[in-house]
Amino acid sequence: MARILSIDYGRKRTGLAVTDPGQIIANRLTTIPTHTIWDFLKDYFNKEDVETVVVGYPKQMNNQASESVRYINPFLKKFQQIYPNIKLEIFDERFTSKIAFQTMIDGGLKKQKRQDKALVDAISATIILQNYLEQKRNLLS
Repeated sequence: MARILSIDYGRKRTGLAVTDPGQIIANRLTTIPTHTIWDFLKDYFNKEDVETVVVGYPKQMNNQASESVRYINPFLKKFQQIYPNIKLEIFDERFTSKIAFQTMIDGGLKKQKRQDKALVDAISATIILQNYLEQKRNLLS
């Protein structure tokens, strides 16, 4: 099976996570400067077989898209143009940064490490991907 890649797209940094080839486990991949996303994706897709890309889509409590989507929507449009053969899905990312931060606390990371926003972004991408996988499994059962 091909992998599923998760993207927590931000204005400055983008967190990335990926499944194993069996699409069972979500693993933190990396965080990159957002301006390098297209080079990263090109290199990654040349090395790895990816069937689906899941992009975190921020929503407000009233289920309306948040203000951040004005940066994400152009990315989504360009992705579909460049990679029309890769399935693109958006996934509600509400609270992922807070969950990521709490995960770091629960994991015993020191305060200095918890302030590493790049690490928070990568963990957020992992949470988005894990939630996506769980939802996908629930729909199949």
